Amino acid sequence: MQDISRAKSAELYEKSKTYFPGGVNSPVRAFKSVYGTPLFIQKGDGPYIWDADGNQFIDFCASWGPLILGHNNAEIREKVTEVMQNGMSFGAPTALENELAELIIKNNRFVEKIRFTSSGTEAVMSAIRLARGYTGKNKIIKFEGCYHGHSDSLLVKAGSGLVTFGETSSAGVPKAFADETIVIALNDKNAVTEAFAQFKGDVAAVIIEGIPANNGLLIQDQEYVEFLSETCKANAALLIFDEVITGFRVGFEGAAAHYGIKPDIVTYGKIIGGGLPVGMYGASNEIMAHVSPDGGVYQAGTLSGNPVAMAAGIAALTILSSEGFYEQLNAKAQAFVNELKSHISEKGYELKIFTVGSIFWFAFTSKDIKTAEDIDPASMDKFKIMHRELLNRGIYFGPSGYEVGFVSAAHTQVELDKAKTAIFEALEVVFG
Repeated sequence: MQDISRAKSAELYEKSKTYFPGGVNSPVRAFKSVYGTPLFIQKGDGPYIWDADGNQFIDFCASWGPLILGHNNAEIREKVTEVMQNGMSFGAPTALENELAELIIKNNRFVEKIRFTSSGTEAVMSAIRLARGYTGKNKIIKFEGCYHGHSDSLLVKAGSGLVTFGETSSAGVPKAFADETIVIALNDKNAVTEAFAQFKGDVAAVIIEGIPANNGLLIQDQEYVEFLSETCKANAALLIFDEVITGFRVGFEGAAAHYGIKPDIVTYGKIIGGGLPVGMYGASNEIMAHVSPDGGVYQAGTLSGNPVAMAAGIAALTILSSEGFYEQLNAKAQAFVNELKSHISEKGYELKIFTVGSIFWFAFTSKDIKTAEDIDPASMDKFKIMHRELLNRGIYFGPSGYEVGFVSAAHTQVELDKAKTAIFEALEVVFG
């Protein structure tokens, strides 16, 4: 099949490279892991996006997840437009903050008090500081394959061995910062136990993505997550669920409800603002009492709780909290994935689809995958072909085989059937 025209996108990309490092404002957008130049998106509506060349795509990237209601949702747009008439930023409290906070706390058993931020990265960074301030300890345990934003202490990768100090995975991160983060493999109880023994009395928190979904979809067993919770309690450390992807996506209460486990601190991202720049962290009244101005853990933000994001969040979460929303969305997504799985099984392809709620991930393998180490980097060559073939058929996924896909409430059976056909055709090329 002939490749779609990307002439205007390519022209814009060449120009953007004179303004931005790599021509982008976030690295994965540069399309380095797939074929061709980046698509410059011109508009989105419902389940569709259009690029600068006028190509239309059914979108399963959803701005990397938060657009659970699809693009340009009418209720969100109207609420934001209404609120914007009165101004867009005050750096002062508004009643909108109270309204969104009440909507969240009344429908979420896992937080008693919250603090809004301007991004998921900021929320996680603040949660880590809060954990250290609350416990008086220094070390953080994180897991290889879990991404928690680009703050210095978490932008680390595993070294060699069962339990290691993190090694910086970015220039500009001091070794001293990385040394406060212990990186271990997922799904390894012995590594967790050894880490707590090795750094006895100095582990402030264990942080894990609610369901790891930034490096493939690494679904952890119930028993393992319960083990993490129990181990943290036994060692007077806090368990932090980073729910920037899973929060309000697998359900209103996210992975915490999925596992039935109460994290000590939980973080959320753009989905609570209908896709606008916003984040949030929350915990019990006791823990949150340590946040300034009540306590000594300082965190601030001029745009925290800004009226535009709050308005979008109120509109979005009102819909998400309506009866049956997640049951309908998740059933639709699972039916779509089941049809794909049936086709893959019938064809005998070496391909598995991992799925939870309305999230799914293609893994070109025949084995179960629970850790980052289980993923074969060579399998990404197949994803590159699949990605190109899907673009040519009007289907858009994030430009990396390590990224997951999302079904939104805006996808109707019409779009899902078109996508299914396109995926079948693309896989014929991949495995042909």
